[in-house]
Amino acid sequence: MMTLLQPAREAGETIRTAAREHLLLALLDIPRLLRHPIWRPADPEEGAGLGVLLVPGFGFGDRSMTLASAWLKARGYRPAGSRIGFNVGCTTELVDRIDARLEQHAEETGGRVVIIGQSRGGWLARLAAIRRPDLVRGLVMLGSPVLDPLGAHPKVVRVARVLARLSTLGIPGLMDLDCFTGPCYDENVKALAAPLPPEVPALAVYSREDAIAPWQLCLDPYAECVEIRSTHTGMGLDPDFYVAAAPRLARWARDEAREQTAEHAGELSQAS
Repeated sequence: MMTLLQPAREAGETIRTAAREHLLLALLDIPRLLRHPIWRPADPEEGAGLGVLLVPGFGFGDRSMTLASAWLKARGYRPAGSRIGFNVGCTTELVDRIDARLEQHAEETGGRVVIIGQSRGGWLARLAAIRRPDLVRGLVMLGSPVLDPLGAHPKVVRVARVLARLSTLGIPGLMDLDCFTGPCYDENVKALAAPLPPEVPALAVYSREDAIAPWQLCLDPYAECVEIRSTHTGMGLDPDFYVAAAPRLARWARDEAREQTAEHAGELSQAS
């Protein structure tokens, strides 16, 4: 127990440092975002009620996606948090919870759902899309090292490993050692490398200024890759992300609305 005390303290300090960085970036970036034309909705019906599930990054909760949620609501989308807590749990268990939340939101909105995930949240979202393409209209990943989840900054990986070691002491809600080796790791890495289903279009956003997730690892070969200039934790606050996402989300919303209309017409035709 004592041998883990110092690493646990270091892990806690690293997470707190990331949180402080996020807060500082918010203070600097939010005014720029709010002044940008992309923040002002041109069409409040653009989203046509399309459901969107937001998955936060490692060490962050749903509140970190508050601005993205507000932006989506203003355009007629129906965003919802993933409710996975601070995203420090076992990979497989978190994907199970995202799947359940995805199914719930699809029922609430009456159609397929877009998933937007930041950092680790992006590759968790990708795993969910691989599992349940029938529920996913589109996928957006921000700074997500899908080509190698353990290729992030060594300090971040070290924190994750410490949390896994703490889980062996019986502390609940943390990723375990199987997330780094063994069947769980092998299964998830294999799934991450799998092609996305053709019916799930995807956008991968990356930045060469990302000091956490090397940009090369974010270039999902089965997604449309778009470069922006942003820090890792600041991507969800960067106007360029919203500029890139807006037309793609609008297209997916139109596609979903068209399919639902056609499906409804077919049901009426059969009923008559």
